[in-house]
Parts: sequence; structure tokens; C-alpha cells
Amino acid sequence: MTDARPRIDRDEKRSWVPMIAIALAQAMMSYNVASLPVAMGGMVESFGVPPTTVATGIVMYSSIVAGFVMLGAKLNQRFGSVLIFRTMVILFGLAQLVMTLSPSASFMIFAQALSGAAAAVLVPALVALIAENYRGVQQATALGTLGSARAGAGVSAFLIGGFLGTNFGWRPAFALMVILAVVIFLLSFRLRKDKGDPDIRIDGVGVVLAAASILSITFGLNNLNGWGTVMATPNAPFAVLGLSPAPFLILVGVVLGQTFFHWTRRRERAGQTPLLALAVIDSPLERAAVYAMFAVVALEAMLNFTIPLYIQIVQGRSAWATTVAMLPFNLTVFFAAILVVRFYKRLTPRTIGRLGFCFCTAALLWLAFVVRNDWSSGPVLIGLVAFGIGQGALVTLLFNVLVTASPASLAGDVGALRGTTNNLASAVGTAVAGALLVALLSATVMTRLAGSPILTEEVASELDLGNINFVSNDHLETVLADTTASPEQRAKALLINTEGRLWALKVGLLLMAGIAFLGIVPAGRLPDYLEGEVPDPSPDS
Repeated sequence: MTDARPRIDRDEKRSWVPMIAIALAQAMMSYNVASLPVAMGGMVESFGVPPTTVATGIVMYSSIVAGFVMLGAKLNQRFGSVLIFRTMVILFGLAQLVMTLSPSASFMIFAQALSGAAAAVLVPALVALIAENYRGVQQATALGTLGSARAGAGVSAFLIGGFLGTNFGWRPAFALMVILAVVIFLLSFRLRKDKGDPDIRIDGVGVVLAAASILSITFGLNNLNGWGTVMATPNAPFAVLGLSPAPFLILVGVVLGQTFFHWTRRRERAGQTPLLALAVIDSPLERAAVYAMFAVVALEAMLNFTIPLYIQIVQGRSAWATTVAMLPFNLTVFFAAILVVRFYKRLTPRTIGRLGFCFCTAALLWLAFVVRNDWSSGPVLIGLVAFGIGQGALVTLLFNVLVTASPASLAGDVGALRGTTNNLASAVGTAVAGALLVALLSATVMTRLAGSPILTEEVASELDLGNINFVSNDHLETVLADTTASPEQRAKALLINTEGRLWALKVGLLLMAGIAFLGIVPAGRLPDYLEGEVPDPSPDS
């Protein structure tokens, strides 16, 4: 295995038109998942569901991508990336049409599952197409552009989704992606044609193990609140000796994941084609990059779920208010992802990685102490910008480290690894954020209700405390109006709800800061030399 670092070579220059198609495809996928939190308030109102159901749509998309992206890489290798790219762009566009016309939350979740299936094949295609169409300096620039396209799509999702959501509803924001899919399909005819390899054999057992492992873990995490963290709730589909099936799903997923790696090593020793070439993660350096990437993407997903939750559901403000609050963060991520490559000649990847996680840790600690349920305040915006600097720099850096650590022949496997890591982290981050915040809210509300002499057991029983979730004070007032609570009791219940939400937010941010701090450990194992200090490895070494 070769040394890994951001690598820039010199080579012939080629047209950037193919890169436009590649970058727009990345933007389309990122726009979809970034638009879901922005549309949260509208979907909650349209479908009559709690915000955690919208989070299930995010988890569904990310889980499907993570579970099947390695299969997608092999499909690209067997049938050729250009053909696969065009086919999946059409499928993604059709999925977005279903999303736009969804009459219920179930259709929305199905549309996200279909989008995830298309994205699972598109994600590795992007890396393979860059490797096929560009070399040297242009390839390094293209990889940076792919990272910035992801960040730019986040900015666009909040701007466009916020404007359309406030003025026309949440559906038009997804309808735009149907049009974008057509544009990308037309641009794809400028891509260099590649030939598939019919000798590639797809590891069916590996596909089942990988997908089952990832889906078990993510859906176990996503249902910890609904099914119970330890003891099964009435909402659980079944119970194991009275215990919740959610933690068992997580445990089964971990075991299946280990079985997948054991099976893959066995296939490699037998000279058979594995679902994922383990050469892309066979060194401590590469594994450190994967761990660091998982941490930073999970943190981004947690923050992207938390902020819209508080703005739209807790504060009852519009989608545009979410855009205004999130815009500094998304713009910072966008520019940090682009500009970090300028530091490759001055700072080593290890230094940039450590600094990135330090920025994220400091930002989340700062947010935990300054947040006052008003995301538009100056101190909060400072924290969001600081987190954006660290997050944007880390995503581009870690992707570049993974790509340059492996030979060009493994570009599809690197793309699959990146897609699995990013989307599993996004699914886990969103699921954990939802479960964590609801659990914290439930704990503080139950504690304060028990300690309140004003709220009697009769009133408490009318509040359905077994299904505590995030609601605005206006919604809670409507619920209280149908109870026997007196004006004094209503005021106390509203105060408990307000204080409980803020406490849950602060503790949640502190726990996120702890995760960011732990990310410094894998960042300390990244390459510790500047660009150009080590001779470039050959492309296929």
C-alpha cells in the first residue's frame, strides 16, 4: 500500500464540462437530504406526524445508500460507470417525482428509499468518473470540487428550500430536482466512455451481510425511543423477554458487520472478487481517515437535525427562518471545503485534521453555553461559523487522503467506502440526535412534573406522557385546552416544556462536543508530511 496524502501531479488539461455533470449529480443527492430538515415543519403539518418521522426519511435514505453502495461500486465496474450513471440519474429523478407528489409520510419514506437506492450506485460512479476523466492537478481540483459541491448543495437547499417552503410549500423544492436530473442526464453525454468488465463477479453473500448489518444498526438506533431503550414499549413490534428489540437490532448489526469482514477476507484469500477490496482500509492511516470521516459527518447530521427541529417545531418559525439561521454555517462549510486545499503545502493532513476537530469541539461547547432558544443571536452564529470551518475542512481533507492512498484501479472501492462511511454516519447521526434529544426531553419533563405540586396526577395523565416529543408552546396550549387543567396548571406545563427543551438542547450539544473531541484521536494518525515531501506513488502501485 502506498503512502497517503493530498497529491497533485502535472498532466494534460481536459474539458471541465464532464465535471459539471459529476458535480451536479453530487449536488442533487446532497440537496435532497439537506432539504429534508428544511421541509420538516411543512411535512409535520402536511402529514400530521411528529418530527422524528421526518428524521426516519433521512435515516431511510442514508441507510439504503450505506447498505448498498458497495454493490453499486461493483455494478459500475461490471457495466461501466457512464451507463450506470445515466440510468441512476433517471431513477433518482423519478424518485423525486414520487417525493413531490407524496400524499402521506409513508410515500415520503418510500421516495427516500428509492432515492437512496439510486444514490447507492451513483456515489461510487462519481469517484470512478473523475479517475477516468481527469489526471494530476485537474484530478485533485475535481476531488475538491466534489467536496465543495456537497457543501454548496447544502447552502442551496437551505436558500431555495427555505424560500419555497415559506412562500409555496415544501413540495416545489423537491420538484426542482426532477428538472435537475434531466439536465444532468443530457450533460452526461460529454463524459468519456468507459467499458465494463463482464468478468467482475458480484459477491451476493457480501451484499446481504453488509446491507443487513447497516440496516439493523441504523433502524435499531432510530427506534430506541419508539420501541424502548431497555424495556419494550407498547409501540414495539415484538419483545424479547419483555426487552426492547431496538438494542438487539444494533447488536445483530454489529455481529453481521464483523461477519462481513471475515467473509471478505476469506474471498480475497481464495482469489475471488470481494464486495469491497479491503486494501483501501488495510493500513492504520486509512482506517484513521475513515473513523475521522464518520465522526465529522455524524456531527454534521446531528447539528443539521437539531437546528431545524428547534427553529421550526419548538419556536414555530418558518422554513425561511431556518435558512437565515443556517446560512452562515453552510456558507462557511462551502468555502472551507474549497479553500482548505490551499493549506496542503503549509500544513500536514494530521495538523489540519486536529485543528478541524478542535474547531468543532470549541464551537459545540460554545453553542451549549450561549444558546437561548434563539438561533439568530450573534453568539450562536459565531459558534455555527466555527463549526463550519472545522467541518468543511475535514470533509475535503479526509476524502482526499482516502483517494490518494489507493491506486487508481481501486477508485470504485474508495468511492464505495466513502459512500458507506458518509451515509452510515449521516443515518446514525440523525437517528442518535432524534433519540437523544427526545430522551433528554422526556427525562427532564417527567422529573419536573413529578416535583411540581401544581400539576396533579390527573392532569399529568391527560398529557399522554408516554409519547413526549418536541412541540411548540402553541401546540401544547391547544392540547392543554382539552384537559381539565386550570390556567395556573397550564402556565406551569408551558414553563416545564420550555425549560425542558432548552435543557435537552444544551446537554445534547455538550455530548456532541464530546464526540468531536474524541475525533482528535483518529486525526492524530493521519499523514504527517507536507505535499511534495514524499515521491508520488505510481497510479497502480
